[in-house]
Amino acid sequence: MELGLATFADLPAGTSPQQRMKDLLAEAKLADELGLDVFAIGEHHRPDYLISSPTVALGAAAAITDQIRLSSAVTVLSSEDPVRVFQQFAEIDLISGGRAEIMAGRGSFIESFPLFGKDLDDYDDLYLENLELLLALRDSEVVTWSGKHRAPLENAGVWPRPAQDPLPVWVAVGGSPQSVVRAASLGLPLTIAIIGGELERFVPLVELYREAWEAVGHDPADATIAINTHTYVGDADREFAPGYLEVMNRIGRERGWGPSGMAQFHALTSPGGALAAGSSEEVAEKILYGHELFGHQRYLGHMSLGSVAHADVLKSMEKFGTEVAPVVRAEVARREAATTTTTAA
Repeated sequence: MELGLATFADLPAGTSPQQRMKDLLAEAKLADELGLDVFAIGEHHRPDYLISSPTVALGAAAAITDQIRLSSAVTVLSSEDPVRVFQQFAEIDLISGGRAEIMAGRGSFIESFPLFGKDLDDYDDLYLENLELLLALRDSEVVTWSGKHRAPLENAGVWPRPAQDPLPVWVAVGGSPQSVVRAASLGLPLTIAIIGGELERFVPLVELYREAWEAVGHDPADATIAINTHTYVGDADREFAPGYLEVMNRIGRERGWGPSGMAQFHALTSPGGALAAGSSEEVAEKILYGHELFGHQRYLGHMSLGSVAHADVLKSMEKFGTEVAPVVRAEVARREAATTTTTAA
């Protein structure tokens, strides 16, 4: 199983944007040095987050890393121009030597719509149309295409072309069955972001994806799933919980959620909860428990969150890479070998 990190590059009060950018690139470089598989950066258009253009930060990360794959988390495709998205990620792919990925999603906030002159009433249509065009651009360097919300393309050449063919495009979802089915029907890998509740609650989404994948004739062996949860390796109560709860309560107030405190935090870190936080052993056990439920091929941990100190994030990353990752990789390899042996028998 691939193991990686995702971040929204939160910009806490008292931290300058310049310093946060420096910290973000340090996280990407360390993730690469630790031998992790993926580093993903989100897109937001709010004062509490640094990155409005993941491609710029990913391009910078591409220039200072050697092996790690670089992804958005997510590209808010509903309000983006698919031509520019493709061109920019093609350039990241060339800078990185074929390590770029697009994680396409709808985003969890709506600020980008008025910024870029999009109508929220077109929320679903924009995403579907833009995803269709993005995939067409990926498949051919000369495209003829027409839609409702964008000027048509007539034998339009789109360059540069990426090093990878095809450039990986993932669909990221929070819990929409329709989006899960769409990803499967298109033959695209799926990322499920789990930010609360019990992990087991998301098993039906994974099953739906695999069922829809097979229903359209795709090879079951090619169905690819990533799970993304909040993660912290260390003294979670002292170092992670205050920043985590501040973020979740701030967002929760905007959305009408009830307040969360340490009781709710401990429920999430319990064996069945969605939060992988605690000692190296506890985090490894949580990730492996998720693998038992989902059988996924990639796990992304989101640990640089809110006002969690950068130094603590780096310590958590070190433990994740040197203590958690070897245990998880060894156990998943053992499970896969056992499954192969059983199938052969």
